[in-house]
Amino acid sequence: MIETLISSKTRIKLLLKFFLNSKNTAYLRNLEEEFGESTNAIRLELNKFEKAGFLESSSEGNKKVFSVNTRHPLFPDINKIIMKMTGLEYVVDYVLQRIGDLEKVYLVGKMSKGQATEIIDLVLVGDNLNKTFLIEQIEKAEKKIDKKIRYVHFGSEEFDLAKIKEPGMHPLLLWSR
Repeated sequence: MIETLISSKTRIKLLLKFFLNSKNTAYLRNLEEEFGESTNAIRLELNKFEKAGFLESSSEGNKKVFSVNTRHPLFPDINKIIMKMTGLEYVVDYVLQRIGDLEKVYLVGKMSKGQATEIIDLVLVGDNLNKTFLIEQIEKAEKKIDKKIRYVHFGSEEFDLAKIKEPGMHPLLLWSR
């Protein structure tokens, strides 16, 4: 869908990487490995984003580390577009807010790292969830957004944020009551 508006696949990957999870940081070689693209193509796009003020950079040793500029006036709008594009906006608005006593929802897995994927991995925290209704709503959402949704549910007492902060998890708080 967004490929029609933005023809650069590298630019789309960078938008996902930085605007889906604003806590993501990356440096050029790291992005080269993750995207499987040439450093030159990635460098050109990073420089354009930095020049426009969408990304900020800092030095860590000999590495230039990039992060999103959340103070940029267009950040909220671009973030919302990316949420729509990935289907997360639909999941949050139409499924998660209607399933019972839900307290928090975290996005984990590839999508939380800003990688394109057909699977949305969620961690649901709350008590007294209507699981039958949840399953029905997830099935509807999967059809609507054409992605698979996997979830793990923790009760309020048993949830420990440290468990989902393990390497590779990159938890992103999507929704909180």
